[in-house]
Amino acid sequence: MTLTTNRIDSANAKISATITQDQIDQKVNDIAKRLSKEVNIPGFRKGKTPPTAIKKQYGERLVQDAESETFRDVLDLGLQEMRLSNDVLLGEPQVSKYDKQESQIDVEVTLAIRPEVPLDDYSDLLPAYEKPTATDEEINARIAELAAMHAPFVDVDEDRVLVDGDTANINFSGSIEGVKFEGGSAENHSLTLGSGQFIPGFEEQVVGMKKGDSKDITVTFPQEYQNEELKGKEAVFAVTVNAIQTKEVPEIDDELAKKLLPGDEEASLEKLKEKVKEQLESEAFNKLFNDELKPKLLESLVEKYTFDLPESVVEQELDMAVNKKAQEMSEEELKAVQEDAEKLKSLRETFRDDATKSVRATFIIDSLAKKEGVEVPEQEVMQTIYYEAMQMGQDPAQVYDQYKESGYLPAIQMAMVEDKVLNKILTQKEA
Repeated sequence: MTLTTNRIDSANAKISATITQDQIDQKVNDIAKRLSKEVNIPGFRKGKTPPTAIKKQYGERLVQDAESETFRDVLDLGLQEMRLSNDVLLGEPQVSKYDKQESQIDVEVTLAIRPEVPLDDYSDLLPAYEKPTATDEEINARIAELAAMHAPFVDVDEDRVLVDGDTANINFSGSIEGVKFEGGSAENHSLTLGSGQFIPGFEEQVVGMKKGDSKDITVTFPQEYQNEELKGKEAVFAVTVNAIQTKEVPEIDDELAKKLLPGDEEASLEKLKEKVKEQLESEAFNKLFNDELKPKLLESLVEKYTFDLPESVVEQELDMAVNKKAQEMSEEELKAVQEDAEKLKSLRETFRDDATKSVRATFIIDSLAKKEGVEVPEQEVMQTIYYEAMQMGQDPAQVYDQYKESGYLPAIQMAMVEDKVLNKILTQKEA
């Protein structure tokens, strides 16, 4: 075997080798000898099967196994020559050439190597910022919102018509061309007029009705409606107003605080204000972090730390960018690119700078996380997905399984690591 290695740079390497037929034959003999001690072939005692019988029984499969083992030998020898260990490799080695001839096999393998990020003192890169503080007006406004959200509905006794902003308790039954449709009927449904809860035109026609009134309301489902069977169709809803309701907003006092802080024996209005202040300031910082601090810090880190990048990883990033762009193209634009190699190449190059920065940022974040001792275990990823799914009224287990099957979990985990480590170093600056 002849073998040469080429350490292109610190993140890319290539191994080239020529494997002779004699080496393949010798490997076949070695495998046959091993199998002769393990397999059972009729007519021979276990462990006493001659290698010739093994070769006759398994034939081409032995050759394939011999070629695979020899290929692994090439990889191991190449790594030894370059003094590289398997744990620095990113992904599987890529076979860029496998030319099988009568007397030899020429192979060429490209390797992606995890780059070493030259992290030093990065405190000077941290953007200056003022920690957000919540004003009394903001705190009081949020508490008023919470009080309104938790206020119970009470019936309005006075004889009056419904106006925008009222909540109507209604029965309704919808039909299209006289035929009722699934999901088009309900009883004792609370509808706040002006909320936009129902399709356009429905709530406006409830305005002006009184308790006990019944009437037919005609509306047209929007073309972009999620139910394909109802899109653009005219429907008639038979509506009856059972009651006019309004919210009875409670006093903002210690009693309200006890309702909003269940389980807290020391709940008081002052404590509620403290909690709301913390929440408002946390929300404000998260917005500042995502909109300004995080992008600025990432940009500064990418600009400061330059190092070799694995070409295959950059190419994968380019693939994703091109595929995303293709989804946004019209059929005509997509066809034009597919039929013109130069256009495709030119389109691909427009994303190279962003792809390179994105890959560099990924390795920087990975190194920062190791240096700062930041980890996001799989359990934390699952809890985050479950929480967000429940907030959206979705089945948490089903959402998690969908992400897992689509292969999105590593990306979600990496995004969480990014937020966690950048947040940590930013708050260290504040401290």
